[in-house]
Amino acid sequence: MKNLIKHISSNIKDELNDYNKCLNNSVQSNVKLINTIVKYILNHKGKTFRPILCILSSRLNGAPNQMTYMSAATVEILHVATLLHDDVVDDAEIRRNWPTVNKIWNNKLAILVGDYMFSKSLKNISLFKNFESIEILSCISERLSEGEILQIENAINKNISEKTYFKMVQDKTASLLGASCKLGYLSN
Repeated sequence: MKNLIKHISSNIKDELNDYNKCLNNSVQSNVKLINTIVKYILNHKGKTFRPILCILSSRLNGAPNQMTYMSAATVEILHVATLLHDDVVDDAEIRRNWPTVNKIWNNKLAILVGDYMFSKSLKNISLFKNFESIEILSCISERLSEGEILQIENAINKNISEKTYFKMVQDKTASLLGASCKLGYLSN
């Protein structure tokens, strides 16, 4: 899978560069500490799978454009917000082989920067002036929260059915992938 993503990334290198510029511009703050923490997070991000899906989906309806990159950034920013909150909830100290924000700074800052990132995703989606896009982001925000709470509920009970497990995966992972594709397609 990692090699496939690398191969696809090499074929859309220019689009991914435009996406990264958009992402970095989207999370800028006038508060130095926020910028420091966000820079740390973005320097240790994942494989850009969701942005790749967004860019490729936009090609189904035209060519990638600034709204495509904003769509990809919006989903990624929301994802990062949930990861910051998850790390606090899970008392995680490592993510992607690097210390978590809550480990380096503290839980309070991790939650507040997560809230900041969430607000940035809302601000981005409002720029679309498109109710369908706003609804997509609203629905995945709700599903991400429900999926995390469902996971906590089942960790307490230590009893999870296959159906419940798939519901959690749909809410926590698949909803982000689907939103990336839908927003990418709608960006043209």
